[in-house]
Amino acid sequence: MSKKVFVSGVYDMLHSGHVAFFMEAAKHGDLYVGLGSDNTVFNLRGHKTINTNEERLFMVQSIRFVREAWINSGFGLLDFEQEVRNLQPDLFFVNEEGYTREKQILCKELGIKLMVSKRVPSEGLPIRSVTALRSECRIPFRLDLAGGWLDQPFVSEHHPGSVITISIEPDYNFNDRSGMSSSTRKKAIQLWQTNIPEGNRELMAKTLFSFENPPGTKIISGSQDSIGIVMPGLNKLDYQCCEYWPSTITTISDDSVLEFIEKNLWLITLFPRNKDYDVLAGTNINQANAKALAEAANESWEAIISKDPLAFGAAFRKSFEAQIAMFPNMVNESILEQIEEYRSQALGWKLSGAGGGGYLVIVSDKPVPNAIQIRIRR
Repeated sequence: MSKKVFVSGVYDMLHSGHVAFFMEAAKHGDLYVGLGSDNTVFNLRGHKTINTNEERLFMVQSIRFVREAWINSGFGLLDFEQEVRNLQPDLFFVNEEGYTREKQILCKELGIKLMVSKRVPSEGLPIRSVTALRSECRIPFRLDLAGGWLDQPFVSEHHPGSVITISIEPDYNFNDRSGMSSSTRKKAIQLWQTNIPEGNRELMAKTLFSFENPPGTKIISGSQDSIGIVMPGLNKLDYQCCEYWPSTITTISDDSVLEFIEKNLWLITLFPRNKDYDVLAGTNINQANAKALAEAANESWEAIISKDPLAFGAAFRKSFEAQIAMFPNMVNESILEQIEEYRSQALGWKLSGAGGGGYLVIVSDKPVPNAIQIRIRR
């Protein structure tokens, strides 16, 4: 009897990369495909699908490598759980972007082998992704590497310091509320639609910041979000006491430095946070903790510029520890367990997306299994 292979995904705007993925999975047995519903996609990614449930299902069922397909009945990242329990496949086939610890736990419980595939196109064809094909996705995302929170006056009033950000190409459909400035990016799409226009980058970042925070806004989004999206490369933003905008912005576009970051940074997908999550619960913001965060950001900057992975990892971890000293609700038991799993192979770590919903970001000078890597906007 042929083995049963299960894959799950959205498969919107079906392209050659999807077909290559199905073809690779089908080499291991009969292929069954669970599609995320329109509602699940909207809740996770903050945008509607181009094609409806019915259209996506019709197209996937028409592919000769697929034995059977359906719309998953659940919600969230494990929307397929009931279908997997019913199907009892021999193999759950995912790519690096689709790997999560929760899938690993489910497979272990049910005795299913979890196989992680590289995103490899069919011979002679380019690498494709839905994100790259969507016109709005030329606008990048943002990731802060160190010093995050110092762009907020309620933190910088205790001690000035820097936030270090990188502008990230939209090669992946990063989930909504993932700590990648997805909400600010939506505002950028409203302003500029398909891409950031040519012109004075700092002025455009100020425009985006003002657009996201009009007069009367009660909770001001940090300016590192708009700066990190608009200004390419690596940026060091120096915040003085109680200021929303940095006093200086230092930009590094040296390819060797950016390649160092890309080579040593790895992202592991985390499970979504609870709906009633409050990162500001139980805060411990004071001069000592703000100073520790500022010092860690400076150390991270120096380590990156000198391209020292050991120093970068140590400072990266130090910045994260300073963050959770001030905002202990950033982590929970599940996140701490996942950090522990990677501790032996990581030089440093932090979160993108407090409380879950984003990524465990790891510094390592060696490949990290099941992790994805990003490209920095030049």
